[in-house]
Amino acid sequence: MKTEVLTNKYIDMNNLKSYSLIYHYNKKSKVKLWFFICAGIFIIFLFLPWTQNVRAMGSVTTLYQDQRPQQVNTIIGGRVMKWHIKEGDYVKAGDTLVQLTEVKVDYLDPDLLQRTQEQLAGKQLSVEYYKSKVGVADQQIGAINSGLQLKLNQLLNKLNQLNLKVQADSAEAVAANNDFSIGTKQYNRQKAMYDSGLVSLTQLEIRNQQYQNALAKKISAENKLANSKQDLTITRIEMNAQQQENIEKVTKAQGEQFQSLTQIASGQADIAKLENQYASYNIRNGMYYVLASQSGQIVKAQKAGIGEFVKEGDMIAEIVPDKIQYAVELFVRPLDLPLLAQGQKVRFLFDGFPAIVFSGWPKASSGTFGGVIVAVESNVSVNGKFRVLVKEDPTDKPWPKQLKIGAGAQGIALLKDVPVWYELWRNINGFPPDYYKPSVDVNKKSK
Repeated sequence: MKTEVLTNKYIDMNNLKSYSLIYHYNKKSKVKLWFFICAGIFIIFLFLPWTQNVRAMGSVTTLYQDQRPQQVNTIIGGRVMKWHIKEGDYVKAGDTLVQLTEVKVDYLDPDLLQRTQEQLAGKQLSVEYYKSKVGVADQQIGAINSGLQLKLNQLLNKLNQLNLKVQADSAEAVAANNDFSIGTKQYNRQKAMYDSGLVSLTQLEIRNQQYQNALAKKISAENKLANSKQDLTITRIEMNAQQQENIEKVTKAQGEQFQSLTQIASGQADIAKLENQYASYNIRNGMYYVLASQSGQIVKAQKAGIGEFVKEGDMIAEIVPDKIQYAVELFVRPLDLPLLAQGQKVRFLFDGFPAIVFSGWPKASSGTFGGVIVAVESNVSVNGKFRVLVKEDPTDKPWPKQLKIGAGAQGIALLKDVPVWYELWRNINGFPPDYYKPSVDVNKKSK
């Protein structure tokens, strides 16, 4: 009986222990404590700072045009004679890429430069000869003017002599007229006295003879004066004729001189044209070798091989520069454009480089790289978005050296810091991020 009671007591104790282990009815619950802890953590989380951001896709590029892939174009048309490179080769600036040969009939003469030089020398000699002719014409005009001056001086002396002769003849004519007047009066008085019988016929005839001599002297003096005046007039006409003849000779010489000057001007124009042609031919000879414009890698060789014809301006290859200062071009939606400005910080995820991203906590992200916005274009691109250029942030870790032009990049433009609860409320209501203007020295950052 006693054993049975002990056995039942042992069973009841064992059953009670299992029951307590399963249902923990005798233990105090901590669910409420954990609930308040989780709620407190969640409330604290809601007040943590969250960095608003704008995401955009883009690609790797460069800020400088001379660091972008450059086309190598032919300046002249021709036929491919020899290739000095192949795709994938690295070249330096000035290396020969391809050699061309001439195909135009105007430039096939192998002695084209020499013949053009000979034409130029001949035209230069012709111009020199015409210049000498102009000098001779100047001397001829000077001789004509000198001869005219001598002749005019001679005629001027003769004219002065004739003037003096006219004056003398004029005085002689006046004296003859006086003698004739006196003789006439004496004759008339003698005749009146003869008619009155006071004088003899002989005396009258003597007076008549004196009268006739005075008349003859008068006529002779007048004729002599008229001849002197006529000689004076002839001398003056001769002076005018000599001047007219001199003008004709000088005009003829000047006409020949101007004709020579015209030939000189035409020859100088021909010389300039030949010099231009010679320089063009000389430069063209140097264009048969297409050179690398800068150092880099050869890609996209367009022509097949030897003997293929190329036209002026055709691209024969493309060079990717080996020294590039990388940047990223992002394309953002018009809705997000007002949120971006120069000097604003951007984080990047480059294709091929693993990263762990917490967009709201950029400092907690791993594998991202920093950038600074340097330009926001005002014109929409063909894809309906606006282009934003971002350069490397000098205060952050450097970008990977393995980047290539055209590689994909995902940008996260960092905006205003707000609490987590505000960001959740904004996303639930569909509001855009807050308009934010970074307080940075844009000019300093752009440099």
